[in-house]
Amino acid sequence: MSEKVEQLTTFIQEKCLWQFLSRTWDREEAISGVIKMIETLQTGGQPVIETPIDKCHYADAKVLLTDINKAFSWFGELNAEQLGEVLHGVEARLKEITITGSLNGELNHQLY
Repeated sequence: MSEKVEQLTTFIQEKCLWQFLSRTWDREEAISGVIKMIETLQTGGQPVIETPIDKCHYADAKVLLTDINKAFSWFGELNAEQLGEVLHGVEARLKEITITGSLNGELNHQLY
């Protein structure tokens, strides 16, 4: 599964800007929100869209999910448990790269 996590992480890093918002809390919210929406959509669930940010995460997830399914045939073959494992790994990896490992000092600036 770790190979799939890395493939998907690299794919998202190359295609998506929502992971690079200007503050730590923005990045965490965007990454978690989009990944959660992808999982919900891929498993046939009904996404909860109550706020403008939910709409944004839904729109980003819908487009990204289409691209993921085109690029990775194995993605559609994952069962719900495997899908959760891969997506949670991707979420953790994206946060590690874009938040924990970031050298951008403004991410945690007290005036933001």
